[in-house]
This record gives sequence, structure tokens and C-alpha cells, in this order.
Amino acid sequence: LFLPAAAAAVYKQWIPNTNFETISNWDKGRVPCARDMVHFEKNKEISVFVRSPHMLTDMYLPLNGEFVLASGAGFAAFDGSWDPGCDSGAPLRFTDAENHTWFNPMLWQVVPPGRELEANGHLFSVDEERVPCHYDDVIFQPQTSFRVNIDSSQQVIHLRSISLMGQELSSPEAWAEYLQAPSAQLQFHGNGTLQVTGTGCPDKSGCPCGNSLDGHRICAALLRASGRQCPAPACRSPLQPLGHCCRVCGAIINLDFTPDFDLQKYQDRVVQSFLSQPRYASVKMAISKVHKAQTFLDVIPRSSTPLIQIVLIDDGAGAQSGTAAQQLAADIMEDMAQNGEALGITGGKMEVATGSTGSSQVGSHTLSGIAVETILGLLLCLLFLGGIVLLYRKGKLR
Repeated sequence: LFLPAAAAAVYKQWIPNTNFETISNWDKGRVPCARDMVHFEKNKEISVFVRSPHMLTDMYLPLNGEFVLASGAGFAAFDGSWDPGCDSGAPLRFTDAENHTWFNPMLWQVVPPGRELEANGHLFSVDEERVPCHYDDVIFQPQTSFRVNIDSSQQVIHLRSISLMGQELSSPEAWAEYLQAPSAQLQFHGNGTLQVTGTGCPDKSGCPCGNSLDGHRICAALLRASGRQCPAPACRSPLQPLGHCCRVCGAIINLDFTPDFDLQKYQDRVVQSFLSQPRYASVKMAISKVHKAQTFLDVIPRSSTPLIQIVLIDDGAGAQSGTAAQQLAADIMEDMAQNGEALGITGGKMEVATGSTGSSQVGSHTLSGIAVETILGLLLCLLFLGGIVLLYRKGKLR
């Protein structure tokens, strides 16, 4: 039952580390040498992996931390002999790793076999899905140490598996045992709780990512890196994809589907039939299942509906921004009209925004949810007015 989900598994790897030999971990932009004095903040908890032997003049250690030594690694006191590559004798401080947060998309990368490295550049992910989703596999590189803040608005952050120090933990029991080790307390901190389930998405139509509750954390991290504001889009009426922090030019298609719909097969179909064409070389696509909030009369919250969201963007500039994505969206809608029933698609709606035409919408031939709500609203209004007239005639109302 889980074979389709296993085939579509996504592996996301944590990028930063707290290794002793990583240049970016030191305030002087270099690894300490023999004449240097090394300072670790005494109140900062830290795990540090050491790959090789080092001679140092002095080193101040944290009150709560650990050094994980590779074979042959270690520390020795500088014997005063001449070192041609180390003349400064400056104090070097280990940088603060507390700001490395789990919900920062810039600190994660997709690695093989994660959707074949995003289908050779044709695919991208909306921002909430750049962080590990509930059925993803997480990798911390072997022979690295790390410290990650897992503050979260979710009670539990679910994952399929976690690999660290060359060991894959893919069961709740194995993960619970690892959390009892002292290293785990130094590697993970914050109010969140990581939970390994060992199971993939059971639905061939896909599963929502599950990061919407922490969407504000994801966007805050991205905006801090880009000057605290989204780049100005080239089109007059840009679109806002679900799960994405900034508005985009291009097109969004929302598909309604049946239990027979297969997300992975449909993604492969679009990539092979359309995105592989030379005229769409500049177009990138994000496709996933999302939950879209539904309202009654556009005011009263009602429920959420699962949809397949397709986001199409291109690298066009100025008036050409989004035009290739718009044409691809039209081709996908035409293909849906002809083959949608066989693919398990019952309908769809397209929105486009380009640098030249602003935005427009094209719907499928099915009755849209907005039309149904409008009709129901009118019926309720008529019933309400009819009741008032009836009560007035009976003398119940003045």
C-alpha cells in the first residue's frame, strides 16, 4: 500500500553545521591555528564535530557542550614552535548557532532521490514545502554536528525518517531511544517536538505538506534574508499561491479530483508532455495537494477543501513576465478538458497574471463553488423575506 508513497519520497538535507573546521563558524572567517585563543560562549549549549588534530594556545569551553572527535582528531597545547601559517595569535570566537531555525527554507536543500532533483530543474516548491513536510525524509550530513531551533506552532512535527551521524532512524521506537542521548539535547532545542513515524503518504493523490501553522515562521525567515519585503512583481495583479510567501506573475490552476487521481503520474505527464518542450524551457512548476479554506458568501468560514494546486512561473521580464506560464496553463486546461475524466480530474480553475494583461480567470465546464454559494445565498434571502411577510400577515410582526 505504501509503495507509491515510497517512490515519491522527498529527501531534504540540513545545510549548516557546527563543525570545528567550518570557516563560517568563526568570527574571523578562518579556522583557529596554533597561536590563537579559542572562545566558546560559556552559556551557549553546543555540539561540535572535530575532523582533524589541532594545536592551540588557549581554549575556553562552554559549560554545557560536547566535542565529537573523528578518528585521529583531538587537541594539543601549542609548544611554541614557529608556525608559518599562524602569526596573529588573535582570539577567535565560535559564532552563535542559536539562530539556525528549522522553519527557514534557506537552510534546507532537496537531495537525490528527492523527485530526481526536482525533475532536472523543471519543478520548484512553494515556500512552505521547502521545509520538511510530514512525510519527508530528513538528512543531517554524516560526520557533522549541528544545532537547530525547532520552535513551532504545531504540537508535533511529523517526519518519515531522520538520518544523522550516518544512522537512519525510521521508527518511533528508534527515535525515542535517540532522544534520550545527551547529544540530542544539544542538537535540538526549542518548544517543538519532532516525531518519526516511519510511514509515507498513504494517498496516491498526495498529502498536504502540513506546515501551514508555521507559515508565518517560514515567511519571516525568508523576508529577513531579502530585506523584510517581497520583490515587486512585474505584473499589475500578481497571484498569491497557497503556501507561498510572495505573490507571483504567471498562472495558478486548481484541480478538483477523484480518488483515482495519481499526483505523481500526473506530474510526470505534465513534465514529459509540456515542460520538456523548448518553448517552455523557462517555465517552472510547483504541484501539490493543498487545503483551501471555503467560505459561505465570501464571508462566513465554512470548511477547507483539498485541491491540487499547480503554480506556473517563468523567467520573463517586464511585459513578458508570466506569458510563457500563461500559455502552458492554457495547454494544461485544454488537456484536462480532453483527458481529465481518465486522469481522475473532475474540474479546474485557472488564474493568470502577466506583465501585459494583468489577471484573468478561466474555469472548467463544471459548476463553480462560487456560483453554488451565490444561488444558495439568494434562496436563503428569499426564504427569510418570505418568513417575515408571513409573520406580518398573521399579525405576529408590526
